[in-house]
Amino acid sequence: MLFLLLAVAACRDTAYNTDATDSGIVNDEIETESRIVELPNFMSTHIEARNVEVYLPPGYDSSAAYPVLYMHDGGNLFEPGRSWGGDEWGVDEAMDSLRHDWIIVGIWNSAERTLDYMPTKPEQAVADSIAAFVAKEPEQAAARFAGEAPKSDAYLRFLVEELKPHIDRSFATLPGRANTMVAGSSMGGLISCYAIGEYPDVFGQAACLSTHWPALNGVFLEYLRSGKPAPHPEGSRIWMDHGTATLDAEYPPYQSRANELMEANGWQPQQNWEYRVYPGAEHNENAWRARLPDVFAFLEEGLPGN
Repeated sequence: MLFLLLAVAACRDTAYNTDATDSGIVNDEIETESRIVELPNFMSTHIEARNVEVYLPPGYDSSAAYPVLYMHDGGNLFEPGRSWGGDEWGVDEAMDSLRHDWIIVGIWNSAERTLDYMPTKPEQAVADSIAAFVAKEPEQAAARFAGEAPKSDAYLRFLVEELKPHIDRSFATLPGRANTMVAGSSMGGLISCYAIGEYPDVFGQAACLSTHWPALNGVFLEYLRSGKPAPHPEGSRIWMDHGTATLDAEYPPYQSRANELMEANGWQPQQNWEYRVYPGAEHNENAWRARLPDVFAFLEEGLPGN
């Protein structure tokens, strides 16, 4: 399937290349500034189509090869005018400042964000939790689930079977698991943890910011209790964090249980697993933007050669 790649002005100090070929691969010269390439309405056989944005670092050279970070809620990452909350993570500015040579793929969320990001497994525990939620809060349940089961398994198949192969064909990537990362916040933190648990041979690192453990009364803790995610024999790393204000104030009891389960699954603090608390930090893009240098430093440290 062919996709027109259209460079858009998403970074304030970024140079853009509007050249595209019929194969969907941008004709790249070596650029001195970063740029964003847009893949509009990216089609999938697993989930509904959505926009995807690709950050290419300063000095991007199509004859070289770069690690890739896949990030959820892609509309909130680069441009405040596109963010559904009005604020952005400032991922492009952070990367330009930190000078990490990565490609970042921002996958926009759909109107079915909860269905896409709510982990499906363990199936029976999730089904029971949804049933309890429907019985207790029918209006909220209808708004979030619309009578449907979570679609996270389909979302991850889209990511692994369709989007990643396209990115690897179209850009200068290092496609192996050691150079492939995934990250998100809130429900995006849940699906990032689920991604490295379900596809440990695809993702070598995951960053889970302000993970929304309370979803469906904390049922995702049952996934950790089942032994996933587990450290990969060839090495893997996970970042977890939360603030202490607004919605993040609800997270410590859940995170405490998650920490116990992570250690039981073989994750070692300050080695392949990092957990941090940011006092006073709220549950929003500005808070996540402020700690991007810490998160990105952790991920950079875990890449081969570092």
